[in-house]
Amino acid sequence: MNAETTVRDAGPQPGIAFDDVDARILNEIQREFPLVRRPFADLGMRVGIDEREMLERVQRLHAGDAPVIRQISAIFDTRKLGYDSMLVAFKVPVDQLESAAAELNRNPGISHNYERSGQFNIWFTIAVPADAVLSLEEQVARLAWKVHAEHYALLPTLTLYKIGVQLDVERGAQSDARSAPPSTRGGTKEEVLEVRESRMPTARDIALVRVLQRDVPLIPEPFVQWADEASLSLEQLIGEAERFIVEGRMRRFAAVLRHQKAGFISNGMAVWKVPPERADEVGRTMASFRAVSHCYKRPTYPHWPYSHFTMIHGRSEAEVEAVAVAIAKETGISEYLVLYSLREFKKTRVPYFVPEHAVWERDLIESTRDWPGTLT
Repeated sequence: MNAETTVRDAGPQPGIAFDDVDARILNEIQREFPLVRRPFADLGMRVGIDEREMLERVQRLHAGDAPVIRQISAIFDTRKLGYDSMLVAFKVPVDQLESAAAELNRNPGISHNYERSGQFNIWFTIAVPADAVLSLEEQVARLAWKVHAEHYALLPTLTLYKIGVQLDVERGAQSDARSAPPSTRGGTKEEVLEVRESRMPTARDIALVRVLQRDVPLIPEPFVQWADEASLSLEQLIGEAERFIVEGRMRRFAAVLRHQKAGFISNGMAVWKVPPERADEVGRTMASFRAVSHCYKRPTYPHWPYSHFTMIHGRSEAEVEAVAVAIAKETGISEYLVLYSLREFKKTRVPYFVPEHAVWERDLIESTRDWPGTLT
């Protein structure tokens, strides 16, 4: 085991005091936001308060420049909407780190962008729409050239064992807490090609995605407002949202929290060297740990032997390390690194089916006309 720890800024601390009721609300709302006429009344019944108090509490937790609740909206499966997506790691010169991050952040398809400890100092996720001129790989190659990356790694999902950040605000990251591991599914590129060939979203689907990806208005009947805007009945809007869930296009409709404001100030990406013959067995075991929000199998390279990635969020580095140690003990995998977030350059949702993607891509093509044309 080798934990990549680095002294870093304390960063934002939990800024909004919340009590046990708030903690229950945060646990419930990130699991599921009810697709019903009066969702705040429904949530209130689940935690034992009335609709008015629920609305007041959610408004407070969702207020200010850095609220605990980042957004309440549909959480879509990027691949099932026909987008290609990937995790990418760059190593850029330290003196150009901030300018490189700023350049990457201009891309509306880059939703998460972090400085991390370890041999790569910028890690980001990128999504590319089906109608893009350039492939995802070429966009990344041009970006790497533009920001003077010394080298980079393409890290697509080969197997997804778990995805879904649901922080236990009441109890924190318990190292031994387990849950039933979810079903595995296949690789990003294959899924994207399948969607593009046979199940691309229709014009009606796209219009609904544009509505459902917005932040829910904090009013008693938010979906009535959205239905009116979309010229649908409430029943039609909810029915279409539920269809997206059945089809797998939408993972769930729920809240996403600001981890640090919710008390989870340590963000550790543990990467593991797993023997190929044990890949699925180990992946399923890692995914069963409740403190693990994401678990993937990704490609390895001569300079990067780590195939399995687990995201662990804790209230301290000690919590994150305890979960990693418990995983190592359970799986017998002893070669791993825990890469900590040093800075969050960007964290947002990908805006789907918006013109900003094409505008950014045209600018990338124009600004990289001298790119030599190599992908590695």
